This record gives sequence, structure tokens and C-alpha cells, in this order.
Amino acid sequence: MVETAAFLDFLGTIGVLAAVIFVLSSMLGMGFSLTVREIIEPLKNTRLVILSLAANFVLVPLLALALLLIFPLSEGLSIGLFILGTAAGAPFLPKLAQVAKGDIAFAVGLMVLLMVVTIGYVPIVLPLLLTGVTIDPWAIARSLILLMLIPLAIALFVRARYEGIATGLLPLMTQATNLSLLTLIVAFFVVYFTDLLEIIGTTAILATITFLVISLVIGYLLGGPAGGTKRVLSVGTAQRNLSAALAIAVLNFTDPDVMVMILVVGLVGLVLLMFVGGELGKRAEAPSTAARGEKARKAPRG
Repeated sequence: MVETAAFLDFLGTIGVLAAVIFVLSSMLGMGFSLTVREIIEPLKNTRLVILSLAANFVLVPLLALALLLIFPLSEGLSIGLFILGTAAGAPFLPKLAQVAKGDIAFAVGLMVLLMVVTIGYVPIVLPLLLTGVTIDPWAIARSLILLMLIPLAIALFVRARYEGIATGLLPLMTQATNLSLLTLIVAFFVVYFTDLLEIIGTTAILATITFLVISLVIGYLLGGPAGGTKRVLSVGTAQRNLSAALAIAVLNFTDPDVMVMILVVGLVGLVLLMFVGGELGKRAEAPSTAARGEKARKAPRG
């Protein structure tokens, strides 16, 4: 038993280290791959930006609070869900936008905008709305600034001044992100295996699915008239910022249920959104395929 406990402690440490590397490498990779112009240009539609902020920082947090009133969850699971409810701007968004055949430029700008706002928003909102839980706003802000904002700013600077170096480092950051994500999933899966088993078939799973589906609908309804932006905001609103949530959880909370809920929502969300994104992409392709077929039929022959 002592050896097993020591092994689990070791795996837990590996998982925390992998989580930190995942957040750092994903932020550095984001900065190395983008220019400031690529981030700002798609955000000139003020109305769409306001709707995007409202969806992610007003409606989804309110949704998380409403679900916590409806579904009985432990304190740790509740904190985990609400952290994800307030943390937006997933680094995976451009890939989801590609699958959904959405506006990739808007996805890039939206991802960075939501991530930056998250860094200032979460430390203020969590202590205000999670009543009965002692939370140090500065500790949360510090972890997000050190692990997300500063690395992103440094990487953007390197990309702007030394593009060759940024291009050379980008594959390394991508590999580090993928490897660390796999490591933390495996490590935390083993460490929290019993906790994960306990929530299977409970209201936590139902709350997770409800949270993801309604978030998808919120983003789609507020995504503007263009199909490309509707699909992006839909998957972008439902895909919460796992990097920020992990940074907050591993450095500020000791309750294992917090990490368990983040992992469950993150994994279920990834599977669900890849499927939904694929279906949205197929629907987007159907009209254009039909239009090309009609054009080919009407084209003069001979």
C-alpha cells in the first residue's frame, strides 16, 4: 500500500509537470505560428466580437451556474465545471474550425481574444460567484499570467523580430504540446482512476453533456449571419480553454474532484465537438457541391 501510494504521488507529480509543459508549449506554439496582424484583422467586426464575448463570458458562465443548481455535484466537481465555464479561448479552436469548414481567420483571432480576456476575467469572477469557497484571485491571476500571457507575448515578439527562429521552434513546441497532453492524460487517468469510475453514470456526466450541447447552441445562435462564423463561434464557445483550466486547477486547488471534472469535460468535449464539427462541415460542403454540380450541368457542351 505504501509503495502504491508513493507511485501514485509520483504519477501525480508527473501529471502536474506535464500540465505545466502543456500550457507553456501550447502558448509558445500559438505565438510562434501567428502574427499580430493575423490576430487583429478578423476582429474588426465589432458586433461579432461583442456577441462572442457575451457568449463566452456571460451566457456560458451563467449556464454553468444554472447547471450547478440543477445537478447535485460535489464541491470539487462544481468548481471544476465553473472553472471551465469561465475559461474560454481553446488553442485547439483553429483545428475544430477547419473540421467544421468554418472561417479559419476568425477562429484564430477569436482564440487569442478569448484567451487573453480569460486571463483577466477568471481571477475576478471565480471568487465572486463561487460562494463558500476560499479563492485567492491574485494566485489565479499570477498562474495565468506566468503560464499563458507572458509566454504568448514572448513568442509573438520572437515571431515578429526573428521569424526564422520562430519557424524553427514551432515543430518542437507542437511535439512538446502533444507529448505533454498525452502524458498528463495518462498520468491523471491512473491517479484519478477510482474518482473517474465513481462519476460514471452520475449527474456529473449528464451535467457535462448538457453544458457542452447548450454551449454549442449559444455560440451558433450568436455567430452572426455568415455560416463560417456561426460554425466557428459554435465550436469555439463549447470548446473551453483546457490550458487555462489546468493551470488554475493544478496550482490553486488540492481537491481531486476539480481535476476530475476538468478532465471529463475536456475529453467528452473533444470527442463530441470533433463529431459535431465534422457534421457541420459536411452540411457546409453540401450546398457548394450541389452548386458546382448545377453549374456543370448548365455549362455549354461540345
